[in-house]
Amino acid sequence: MRRMLLTLCLLAIPAAVHAQAKKDPPPPLPKPTATLKYGDHERQVIDFWKAESDKPTPVLLFIHGGGWRGGDKSGVGAARIKKCLDAGISVAAINYRYTQQAQEAKVEPPVKAPLEDAARALQTIRSKAGEWNIDKKKIAATGGSAGGCSSLWLAFHDDLADPKSTDPIARESTRLYAAAVDGAQTTLDPTPLREWMPNYGYGAHAFGLASFQELIDNREKVLKWINEYSPMAHVSKDDPPIYLFYGGDAMPPKGDKPKDPTHSVLLGALLAEKLKANNVESALILTGAKEKKYTDSTSCLVDVLKK
Repeated sequence: MRRMLLTLCLLAIPAAVHAQAKKDPPPPLPKPTATLKYGDHERQVIDFWKAESDKPTPVLLFIHGGGWRGGDKSGVGAARIKKCLDAGISVAAINYRYTQQAQEAKVEPPVKAPLEDAARALQTIRSKAGEWNIDKKKIAATGGSAGGCSSLWLAFHDDLADPKSTDPIARESTRLYAAAVDGAQTTLDPTPLREWMPNYGYGAHAFGLASFQELIDNREKVLKWINEYSPMAHVSKDDPPIYLFYGGDAMPPKGDKPKDPTHSVLLGALLAEKLKANNVESALILTGAKEKKYTDSTSCLVDVLKK
């Protein structure tokens, strides 16, 4: 009986430890060097961590995921901040308006709010170059899922700067030095998405529609929005280096039905075809593959920004 109790106790210990590990919160973020509003909405906020340097530093811009309907800038994580600061790279993390908030404010299409917020935040960061000791030419973006989509949209879109504006922030560039993203959506166009993945069903809310089928049925009506807010629609030969990270260790065939189509590597493969056709420097990286140059998007951008 005693031996049985001992065995049960020993078996219970790993489970208890595992349960505790699940409850442990992530390490707290270091206090930002500055927190700045870039607009009037409560979510239009930037946190900035300044790297110590006697010369202007590159910047990693983190745009959180959450389907443009959730998430927070705290997702940047303490480890990412430390890795960048140790390498002499400053970090900025932003919040932005959710699509449901955009709908309430009658912004059309709703996705306009988070994407144009990201652009305005980038311009605001550039406007602080002197005060924050940053190199405004070397700002690279990263993020997962919708945050990755926003990063790619900034990377490909023509410069939104208005040189004639009376607003000095609006005169700043929205172009990026590079982008490295995780599980990012690369287009919002239902036609190629269903061609590559017949079970794809994400993104209708970007245009204020209730279902993916409704997006398919109304594609022609919202095509101008699709062409404006899909990253892939803006790819051109002058775009910066792009690094696409997705889970898995093998490339599925076109037409596959992945378990998680919203974050499938086929999204990256779809974009990679167009990047190659336009001679844009890029890499499609499966995080589970044995042979790969970069293990994660942050290490990738640290390397790229330090060159």
